[in-house]
Amino acid sequence: MADPERDELERDDPELADPEVLALVLDEPIDRAEIEAFVQSAQDGALVTFEGVIRDHDHGASVTRLDYQAHPEAERFLRETCLEVARETGLRVAAAHRVGTLAIGDVALVASVAAPHRAEAFAACALLVDRIKERTPIWKRQHLEGGATEWVNL
Repeated sequence: MADPERDELERDDPELADPEVLALVLDEPIDRAEIEAFVQSAQDGALVTFEGVIRDHDHGASVTRLDYQAHPEAERFLRETCLEVARETGLRVAAAHRVGTLAIGDVALVASVAAPHRAEAFAACALLVDRIKERTPIWKRQHLEGGATEWVNL
C-alpha cells in the first residue's frame, strides 16, 4: 500500500527510497549470470552467490527428483524478503527460485549479494538464503527411490 508521507520523504531524500532488488520465481533454468550482474557494481570487491542444487538423498532416503510448487504470490514474498535484507544491509541483493520438476543436479535457488568486502557479502547472502527458506511459500515434493513421495517445507 502506498504511503504518501514516505513517498514525499523519498522525493526529498533518495536514500530513503526502497533499494532496487531482483526477485524471480521461474519455471525454467535460472540464469546465474543475470542474477550476479544485477548485484555487481564497480565499488564491490566481493560477490557471494549461493546455489541450492538438487541432491540425490535426504535423511537417508534416495531422492530421484523434486517437484516444486509455489503459492501464486510467492514472487511477492521473495521480493519482500530481498527488500528487507537489502534495507538491513545496505547491499544489492537478488534471488531466483525455480518451480516445476527438477532433476538431480538442477539448481533450485540462486541468491546473490555484492559488497565492498567479503565478510559483509557472506553474512548478507547467508541471511538472504535463510529468510527465503523461512518465508517464501514454495514447497517441494520429493520423489524417492521405489516410488514413494513426500512433501517438504509445508
